[in-house]
Amino acid sequence: MKTLEERKHQLETRRAELLERMVAVESELETHNTRDWEDAATEREQDEVLEGMGLSAQAEIVRIDAALDRIESGDYGDCSICGAPISEERLNVLPFTPFCRDCAR
Repeated sequence: MKTLEERKHQLETRRAELLERMVAVESELETHNTRDWEDAATEREQDEVLEGMGLSAQAEIVRIDAALDRIESGDYGDCSICGAPISEERLNVLPFTPFCRDCAR
């Protein structure tokens, strides 16, 4: 069973990884400036994938920040809907989840 401090560290580490990914995505998007039509089309497709990765990272950061707030307020590990404890197994898979298995359905 992970301690609250271990969960906090896990969330902060994941948040840092996501921020690094977002910087890399932004950097990659800024480097695309080809004049060739075919290359530009390929770059645009790649840009859409990169933008999706960036948006996904942003959404996960929001969930992580909310989980870190719940740790600080003492509400982490309790379902935000019913108040029941969230199972250790669920937190191992989704450490940022605010919902127990039943309420997440």
